[in-house]
This record gives sequence, C-alpha cells and structure tokens, in this order.
Amino acid sequence: MSRIDVFNGDADGICALTQLHLAQPRSAGDRLVTGVKRDIELLDQVQAQAGDQITVLDVSLDKNREPLRRVLAAGAEVFYVDHHFAGEIPQDARLTTIINEAPDVCTSLLVNGHLKNRYLAWAVVGAFGDNLKASAELMARQLNVDDAMLRQLEDLGTYLNYNGYGERIDDLHFAPDQLFRLVSAHATPQAFIAEARDHFDKLADGYNTDMAKAASTPPMAGSTERAALFVLPDEAWARRVSGVYSNDLTNLHPDRAHAVLTEKRSGSYLVSVRAPLTRKKGADELCRKFATGGGRAAAAGINDLQADQLGEFIRQFTQQYA
Repeated sequence: MSRIDVFNGDADGICALTQLHLAQPRSAGDRLVTGVKRDIELLDQVQAQAGDQITVLDVSLDKNREPLRRVLAAGAEVFYVDHHFAGEIPQDARLTTIINEAPDVCTSLLVNGHLKNRYLAWAVVGAFGDNLKASAELMARQLNVDDAMLRQLEDLGTYLNYNGYGERIDDLHFAPDQLFRLVSAHATPQAFIAEARDHFDKLADGYNTDMAKAASTPPMAGSTERAALFVLPDEAWARRVSGVYSNDLTNLHPDRAHAVLTEKRSGSYLVSVRAPLTRKKGADELCRKFATGGGRAAAAGINDLQADQLGEFIRQFTQQYA
C-alpha cells in the first residue's frame, strides 16, 4: 500500500495538506504529486494499485475525472477536497469527497472544518493566499493573535501563493513540494515565520521586487471602468506575479473585474481573471469558454490563450462584466 498526496502547488494546496500531515503524520517515503499552480491535471501522474490511499487537494475534479475513475477502478481509496468546478461526482464506495464551490471558501477552510479547527492558523493562511480576506479574518477571530501577527499571516499566505505561479518550476523561488516540506515541518505559521526566517524573507523579497515591476504596467486598450486588462511580458518575474497581481488589483478596485495576460514565448497568453470583489461570479464560466480554461467563480484562468483568440477574449471579458 502506498500513500500519495496530490495537491495544487499554491498557498491553498500547501496549507490544506499541511493540516492533514500535522493531524496524521506520513512516512518520509510517501509520494507527493504537485507542480506549478496552473498544473492541475495532476492525477494523470498517478499509477495506483489496490489498497493505495490517495489524497487530492485543491484541483478541479472536472479536470481530473478520467484519471480519478482509473485510480478508483484500480482499487485505490481517494479522499478528494476542493472548491473548484467539479461537475458530476463519480459514485464509488472508495471515493470520499468534500467539495464546496461557494466563492467564500477554499480547500484549506474545508480541511479545517473536517479537522474541527485543529490547525486553524494554517487554514487562515491558506484563505489569505486564495484572496479570501473576509473569510480569513472571520476565522482568525478564533485565534489569539494581535493585528500585527494577523498581517504576517496574510503576508505568508500571499507569498506562498505568489511562489506557485510560473510556467515551469524553474520560474519559482521554491519547488512546491520543497516548499510544502519546509512549511509542514512547523505546527503553526507563527513558528514557520520565526524559525524559517530566511525562507520567509526570500519569498517576501521576491514578491516585493516583482510586484514593483508589475505596478508600472498600464491597462491595455479595450479596458473599461468595470473591466480592466493588463499585459505582462514573457519574463520570469511576470509569470511569478500573474495571479497575485490580479488579486492585488482586485483588492485595490473591488468593483472592477481584472484580467492579467502574460505573454508566452509561443506567442500565446497565460490569463488570470478575477471577478469584482463585490460580485464574485462569472470568472469560471468565462474561462471555460476557451480551451485550457477553468477555475472558480471568483478567480479563474486560461493556461494557453491563442493569439488569434485575444480579440474574442477581450470582447467576452468586457461583455461579461459590463
């Protein structure tokens, strides 16, 4: 029997799995399957056998439906927790799911509910990382932390999420499996911040440097007061901030939808879409209209928008949020 943990390489996936590992420590030989944030068809990498125990966190069931059926047919047991669009959920005695697509929840919060607040601080960090500030602050009322520490938990969530963005692992400051191992060695995020300060500072420095570059980017032609688009260059720093810059814009302009398009060397675009904070819906529906698109109602993306589809995307985006 093998234990295999499959998780999104962003803050939510890392913090969700950290809670589960703290609740039930795994052996050093257990397998981790993850990747950059946009690498979500992760179950394709799993070859399961009867009796294997597989945990899947923060990746869409809809995007992993066929490999999920395959590992279940092989006799593996699967525990699946997620908040993205799922579609029809397979009915199988070996499959246990906690799936909630509401715009104010994330996988870390769902795991926290499953564990009855045992590692709530990590769930708060995951929620901050997923740009669910209101949900994170609401849950954080149960923690005995002052405002300064709460802001550090928010920063940590932002930095963990920032580290997951990139076209490939080489774009990142830490490979997601490496960062998970560093994070999950600490019972609380406060302990990680205090005891792994070098890692925290490396993420903070990278984030602040990259975001300063993004802040000078003007909105592109076709933007409106309700829907703004930005194009970032084909550079590693731009790939790293593509999602967190979208979150930052949304927090600064809560009534406006945002799309951040990052140029790719192929001539296509990586796209991050954020619905307005005051109207958290429609981002997933919009992105699923394009091949390689998906996500959730408040935040979604397209992994590879072809250049000849750019005009249609701008039209659909501005119409969606008119």
